[in-house]
Amino acid sequence: MNLTIREALLAFRRAPLLSALSVTTIAFSLFVLGLFGLVAVNFQRALNEIAQRVEIVAYLLPGTPGETVTLALKDIEAFPEVQAANYVSEDSALARAKRELVEFRDQYRELENNPLPASIEVKLKPSFRDAAHVNVVADRLRGFGFVDDVHFGRDWVEKLDRLRQLAAAVGIVVGGAFAAVAIIIIGTTIRMAVLQRSREIAIMRLVGATDGFIRRPFLLQGTIKGLLGGIVAMGFSFGAYYLINRFLIQATFFTKVQALAIIGFGALIGLMGSLLSVGRHLKRV
Repeated sequence: MNLTIREALLAFRRAPLLSALSVTTIAFSLFVLGLFGLVAVNFQRALNEIAQRVEIVAYLLPGTPGETVTLALKDIEAFPEVQAANYVSEDSALARAKRELVEFRDQYRELENNPLPASIEVKLKPSFRDAAHVNVVADRLRGFGFVDDVHFGRDWVEKLDRLRQLAAAVGIVVGGAFAAVAIIIIGTTIRMAVLQRSREIAIMRLVGATDGFIRRPFLLQGTIKGLLGGIVAMGFSFGAYYLINRFLIQATFFTKVQALAIIGFGALIGLMGSLLSVGRHLKRV
């Protein structure tokens, strides 16, 4: 193991320019991926903030007894999808309308009777704020005999779902593309290292070295390059986040887990690039 580590580190000394170039190229590939990741993280945060407004409102028939509403609230709060359910009386609904829709203050003064119905406002748990679960809960609410109508903004809930799906699809495509570019770059540098040491590898084979023994330093070398590229890319990403946060808009950076995942992803694609290149080119040496 010590020999494997020493040989992998010696590769950086044998070809410092090539090693620096490969690490830099990997870093920029992952940096672009990191920038896209920042956009995705902040886009997802915006979607989550919008999703918090997902609310189902069940309008009640006039004259519904308070005891019936109290029992219904307990039943609704027992739904697995429901986070909270609140009763809004006719008077509370009118007071809220006067507070939030001040442009209609003159019309409110002319009202002889309160035209607004009582309602039950239902908030869903974060994992159930998609169109399918919202529809399911809305159908259950319609099953209560005292419910006159149920509203939840079907169109924009469905649009929110489509935006989530689009963001996930674009993330997979872009992430896969840049991962492929980084793997090709690492594979190319490892191939050049194998060819550069072809005479040394031939001598090692003559004295009985196995392909596994010869391969290990190259695999470790590719992993180290990917790891260094990931660390550098994360540094660049933080610099971009700092500038954006200071001069453009308030943004969110990766969590520690996400940052470590990107660095680990760099090491993984370094290992994959080495595996794909070494196995093929050792046969030609």
